[in-house]
Amino acid sequence: MKVFLFLFILIPALEITMLIGSSQWIGLWPTFCVIMLTSIIGAYIAKRQGLAVWRDIQYRFSRGELPGDVVLDAICIFAGGILLMIPGYITDCVGIILLIPAARKPVKYMIIKWMERKISRNNTIIVQK
Repeated sequence: MKVFLFLFILIPALEITMLIGSSQWIGLWPTFCVIMLTSIIGAYIAKRQGLAVWRDIQYRFSRGELPGDVVLDAICIFAGGILLMIPGYITDCVGIILLIPAARKPVKYMIIKWMERKISRNNTIIVQK
């Protein structure tokens, strides 16, 4: 929890610093245009990939399969889209990484390992209905 609080303070401070530096280096309006462009492109790509993943999930359910890996893709795409819509260069870089399928694999691996650790420590309760 302390890590999230630290990141919650650190990331906006770094983003503001980078945006101020960018506006001094390339100008105010070009910085504004870059922010708007990454938000629009990020929303478009996230929507496209999100719909494709949704169709894949539906297809797997219709065949009686569990869509485990595809659900992790959906989580990464959703997070990537949100990060691209937040103004800033750091969040844009992380958002782009989450939207690139090949770059998502290590992130999905880390999510799986994190979930395995939580379950093995008995910190997580799984309710089956």
